[in-house]
Amino acid sequence: MRREELEHAIRAATEIIHNDRVIVIGSQSILGTYTEDQLPLAATMSDEVDIAPLSDDDAGTLADSIDAAIGEWSPFHAEFGFYVQGVGRRTAVLPKDWEYRLVSVRNENTKNSTGLCLDPYDLCAAKLIAARTKDHAFVLALVESKLIDPIVLAERIKLIDPAETRRKTALDWANALNP
Repeated sequence: MRREELEHAIRAATEIIHNDRVIVIGSQSILGTYTEDQLPLAATMSDEVDIAPLSDDDAGTLADSIDAAIGEWSPFHAEFGFYVQGVGRRTAVLPKDWEYRLVSVRNENTKNSTGLCLDPYDLCAAKLIAARTKDHAFVLALVESKLIDPIVLAERIKLIDPAETRRKTALDWANALNP
């Protein structure tokens, strides 16, 4: 995925839900901080952008609207080669105060709508909590590219609620990345 595709996804999602701000929760939120030219290939391979409406009802009606219009297998996906997955704000387990570290993407390409992207360390902490093979590969590629410092990542993981059962494993994984 490229930055311009992220901007297109933000524009399309905000138009669908009639709100000028959304949160980009998934891996492609990394494009809020870095361009595809600065990132390792493993960080931009996804053809999916996870976007959460800022406010949605308990049933996820707005997220469902995004899925229906521009989700996987939609005409949008067929035409542009990527799709937008509507998700809830609680899709990812995030460190304390993550909302204060969001990275704003807003420009002419988004029609001045705003995509609030996760800070790279918050994103990587959430990826290590999710602990899927693709998440580990994503974080490892960013660490190997020196875009993520494993020491800072471990500190960010410590900001995740200690009651989260996967926190220790994520912390161990981050600590193992420190040479």
